[in-house]
Amino acid sequence: MIEHHPGRSGVHPVIVAIAVAIFGALAMLIVDHGPWSHPNVQTAEVANHQTTGQAARAAGAAVSPTAPKLSLEPEAPGPKPAQPASPD
Repeated sequence: MIEHHPGRSGVHPVIVAIAVAIFGALAMLIVDHGPWSHPNVQTAEVANHQTTGQAARAAGAAVSPTAPKLSLEPEAPGPKPAQPASPD
């Protein structure tokens, strides 16, 4: 009923799956951490002298630095929350 193949040769599917998983993990590490994956951040002054700045000026736009955030937040409109009861 159950046949046994004593001389069966071949690669076990588990070994193939492990090899594919290792190859995939190494490929992701290379792609994510390669020298080409670092962002190239430029200031507004540098961007004014680059192709993007030239294109923006040709279209009538101006390249300027982002306005700094306010150090204090404005108060939220509406009623203020009630004071919690003091546990005395």
